[in-house]
Amino acid sequence: MIVVGLTGGIATGKSTVAATLTDAGVIVIDADIVAHDAIKKGLPAWHEIVKRFGDKVLLPDGEINRVYLGNIIFNDADKKHELNRIVHPLVSLEISRKLKQIKKDKPDAIVVLDVPLLLESGMQKGMAEVIVVYIPEHLQLKRLMARDDLSEADALSRIRSQMPIEEKKKLASIVIDNSFSLEKTKEKTREVYSYLLTLKD
Repeated sequence: MIVVGLTGGIATGKSTVAATLTDAGVIVIDADIVAHDAIKKGLPAWHEIVKRFGDKVLLPDGEINRVYLGNIIFNDADKKHELNRIVHPLVSLEISRKLKQIKKDKPDAIVVLDVPLLLESGMQKGMAEVIVVYIPEHLQLKRLMARDDLSEADALSRIRSQMPIEEKKKLASIVIDNSFSLEKTKEKTREVYSYLLTLKD
């Protein structure tokens, strides 16, 4: 089994690359989905979040309002740290469990861990490759504002809450530049998949 890390910055196009790799036959473990499942209503992390942030973070159905919570943590580093302290250990445990199961069921699989905070958390250690989906910050800002209908100030605060994309680029072993057309990005991603296949030989 080959384990590869996939990361990028907010609105750099990581989801496009992950979807293209999935279509090619890669097993993608999405840390955001794992985190979402970990905070479902009634689970231990849900109780901790409600205790720490109050009932105002809940939707009418009792689930966590992730948009509301995101707005809080993007503007408060201490609260962001507190949320990460609650959620990250659970995400790491579940990813480890999934990897063990894949190794048992499909020992020759290529597994990509799609983790927004891969480099910030140090999770990339021991991985065969680290893929960073890259666009320059000015383009990242433009795309994020358009995608999420944000003001420039709000979009910048989200971008600046992460490790700068130029830093992530330096730490990558593979860079997929998503500055151009969608088809170009998919083409580059398929090339990366062909390369990952050679690691199995």
